[in-house]
Amino acid sequence: MRVGYFDCFSGIAGDMTLAALVDAGVDGRAIQEAVASLGLPGTLTFETVKRGGFRATYARVDTPHEHAHRHWKHIEELIDKSALSGNQKDLAKRIFLKLGEAEARVHGSELAKIHFHEVGAVDSIIDIVGSAVGLDLLGVDRFEAGPVPTGRGFVKAAHGRMPLPAPATAELLKGVPLAETTIEGELTTPTGAAILTTIVDHFHALPPMVIDAIGLGAGTRELEGQANILRLFVGAVDLPAAADRVWVLETNLDDLPGELVGYTMTKLMEAGALDAFLTPIQMKKNRPGVMISVICDEPRIAALEEILFGETSTLGVRRYPVSRHKLKRKSALVETRFGPVKGKLGWVGERPPSFSPEYDDCARVAALNSVALREVYDAAHAAHAAGAGVPEPRA
Repeated sequence: MRVGYFDCFSGIAGDMTLAALVDAGVDGRAIQEAVASLGLPGTLTFETVKRGGFRATYARVDTPHEHAHRHWKHIEELIDKSALSGNQKDLAKRIFLKLGEAEARVHGSELAKIHFHEVGAVDSIIDIVGSAVGLDLLGVDRFEAGPVPTGRGFVKAAHGRMPLPAPATAELLKGVPLAETTIEGELTTPTGAAILTTIVDHFHALPPMVIDAIGLGAGTRELEGQANILRLFVGAVDLPAAADRVWVLETNLDDLPGELVGYTMTKLMEAGALDAFLTPIQMKKNRPGVMISVICDEPRIAALEEILFGETSTLGVRRYPVSRHKLKRKSALVETRFGPVKGKLGWVGERPPSFSPEYDDCARVAALNSVALREVYDAAHAAHAAGAGVPEPRA
């Protein structure tokens, strides 16, 4: 598994993230072209600097001074009209959405009414959008990070002098381990915290890994006693079984016809759910009902919740993250008397792999040969047991 690990020993900001990605090998020109497609006044350049005696890359954004503040809808429109890929647009909007929701909670307001203040300025938009492009181009399977220092003292914000961490930063870092620091001043900005908490699933010490690249992103100022640098380690982590974090969405229903429930399940799977299933339950006033459970990756949450709200009568959806372990797996093809059948190999450690035929392929083969589906399944399992065309798994 290819992992990007953020070592935030001097905190994290948007420009530091952007610079670390380029220093780790992401094409800076691709980021500059993507940012230019936003049509905003300003230039983005990358330069080599020293922080605390160490070489690093600095992302310099030069923009004219602005007095205007942007709302969420304005930023969303900018991103939608840009030349970013679909994945990059989605990530950029998720970062801004997380930031906007944090600001809304802090100010007791609604997302649509939130001014993005400093984060709605051109330089911050470039930092976030450029980082979203770089994170996508880095090409890792997942991101991890270490504990995050926020700095000590006070910061001057749009609403006056505030203690560190800034309110939005503190809101964003809920559930994230913080690191002790003696540095006076803001180390982690709301922009940096929004990027980090959008992409990172696991916060812990640097994992055992084979390092391919190290990106050093410089902060703007010099710090007394340590380098103001964000380190990004990129490398391979070999796990005995694949481990990741997914989300579970749940809702209870007792007033929906079975046909609509079935249609909803089909829509959920078509929209990218990893799995969806029904559980009979007993609800209030002894009413029988069903619970729809959906397992999905975090980027799919919004789309799948939209289906649940749009296709059912539910008034609310529960969501919570879960960790899972998976067998290592790969596609396989076995030769049967009915023809080739696709399937999946799954294994852990040195144990012999198990084989699961693919339903759709078995159904196709059964229809083509006018035989019972179970005969195709039996033939596929027998072919696997005989070693008929199954490639050897590799750890």
